[in-house]
Amino acid sequence: MKYYETLQNGKIKCILCRHYCQLKEGQIGICGVNKNENGKLTNLVYSHPSALNVDPVEKKPLFHFLPGTLALSLGTVGCNFACPFCQNWGISQSRNIDKSISISPFQIVELAKNYKCKSIAYTYNEPTIFYPYAKDIGVIAKEQGIKNIFVSNGFESLEVIKDMSNWLDGANIDLKSWNENYYKKILKGGLDAVKDTLRVMVSEGIWIEVTTLLIEGDNDSQKDLEEMAAFIAEELGKFVPWHLSAFHPDFKMKDHDYTKVETLKKAYDIAKKAGLYYVYLGNISLPEDTYCPKCDKLLIDRSGYSVTLNEIKGGKCPNCGREIEGVWK
Repeated sequence: MKYYETLQNGKIKCILCRHYCQLKEGQIGICGVNKNENGKLTNLVYSHPSALNVDPVEKKPLFHFLPGTLALSLGTVGCNFACPFCQNWGISQSRNIDKSISISPFQIVELAKNYKCKSIAYTYNEPTIFYPYAKDIGVIAKEQGIKNIFVSNGFESLEVIKDMSNWLDGANIDLKSWNENYYKKILKGGLDAVKDTLRVMVSEGIWIEVTTLLIEGDNDSQKDLEEMAAFIAEELGKFVPWHLSAFHPDFKMKDHDYTKVETLKKAYDIAKKAGLYYVYLGNISLPEDTYCPKCDKLLIDRSGYSVTLNEIKGGKCPNCGREIEGVWK
């Protein structure tokens, strides 16, 4: 895939995300890491990760994707959003690229193998902005039996989504709000684009889980939660897991209150009423277990990010035989 289009007067159009930045010679896009150099798009963070860790896949969070396994997780500086509550703002809002750190795609895959990781997660900041690097890693990983995960704000271009369906196995996509104005003014993105991304990813066969960070007063109204739940159930599928996570004060919102347990439970009830099979409450000390939607058997018992029990056999409930949606092998 070519990641840009050539325009007139030496300009190019970056096609990595929905901003579709038009860049003149020497100009860098909104993300801070993609630049027009000599009429071509240069990804300035290619091979320069700023965060690299081994995490439980449950931390992404992905609960229906190789449970109990490890994911090699990496991110760079930069982002195409400006979320005031970002917990990784130290890298996402930074434009300081440490070029003394250079790790090739092949070396990333070797690290994943050395640490016995079943997947590689492109996360911490928005991976769409370092898609050329992520894809080169992902193609090598796929050839060697390692799966690939995006943890994303869902602002990918349609061109990228179509391209990633050939190598990406799963994604957790943030549905940050149900208000287009909030997306545009506060987050510097767009709700309609995120909804479109979710629809297309599902249609392309990428395993999707959705996360909503509930911030009281911003995105937790009864109406918004009901409409979000209906969208997931009716347009994506009742089988799509929805992670409802508690907000903690961070970055530019340190004076905002923590999300109350009652708020999360209200959202949970709304999601279940909409017919969603798998709803999980995150960032609080409540169980996040998986039950069979048909017979209610406990299938996966989780304690924090650890799986203490996994009864799913061959992708099915051992009690009633119902197929449990997810990626199990």
